[in-house]
Amino acid sequence: MKVFKFKVTKKDPKRLGSFLGSKHFSKQAILNAKHNGGMILVNKKRRYTNFILKNGDFVYFAMGEEKLNKYLKPSNAPIDICFETENYLVINKEAGVLSIPSRYEDDSALVNRVLGYFSKRPSSEQKFLKPHVVTRLDRDTSGLVLIGSNALAHGKFSELKKDVFIKKYHAIVHGNFETLTGLIEAPIGKVGSSVKRAVKVDGQYAATKYRVLEQKNGASLVELQLLTGRTHQIRVHMSYLGHPLYGDELYGAKDDFSRQALNCYYLSFPDPFTNKIQEIQIAEPIDMQNLWSEL
Repeated sequence: MKVFKFKVTKKDPKRLGSFLGSKHFSKQAILNAKHNGGMILVNKKRRYTNFILKNGDFVYFAMGEEKLNKYLKPSNAPIDICFETENYLVINKEAGVLSIPSRYEDDSALVNRVLGYFSKRPSSEQKFLKPHVVTRLDRDTSGLVLIGSNALAHGKFSELKKDVFIKKYHAIVHGNFETLTGLIEAPIGKVGSSVKRAVKVDGQYAATKYRVLEQKNGASLVELQLLTGRTHQIRVHMSYLGHPLYGDELYGAKDDFSRQALNCYYLSFPDPFTNKIQEIQIAEPIDMQNLWSEL
């Protein structure tokens, strides 16, 4: 059981419950600590959340057991772990795999696979582990996905500002660019009741940086960085510029590639537990390498 230790300062909230909230522990995490095998101590004595803290007190918090959805099935399908700490994992997701299970497919998404991976740990550890998806990719987008191993990690990552959480993608798109770098600022909204999105005046603000890395006759290899996180953002913005991704029939591509040619190849973020900057980078998947070499 991992125990977190904090020293109370003059600037901290004085009520114990508020203090724990300021440290990114959710109400559910606090309830789990109280009732499901964890603990909340002040100066090594158990206290209720309405306890009033003093400057210099030491607060000890141990995560309780995380309750799993009883319908969530662990899977033994493989996962490619690029980086792991006791609080989170970075996984290289292959194309064709859902990040989280849907109501129609609930047994081999990335979450199911991580749950299967956790199930191989000692039983004393398993009850404190639960996958929490921090960065999600579309089924047919490959690349890096960040998954918290507990609710605290998910909460801490959710607090990180967009300018320090950097996600970069490589895409192979139709056509050649005249302007090789740029910032796309175009609002994105839903198209009716479908999954499709489009640039719309009444949509949500969306911003994507792009840089053309290489061009061939009729195709371009582009690096993209998300500054916001709208659904299908890269696919919509590239189509809006007149450069739909190879394989992306939903947004206008007409070719034989089997999925959208999009790979999240780079993540950079400050570890919210250590403040150390983590950088993870992977190579392009084979299908995109082959597509580019054949064009």
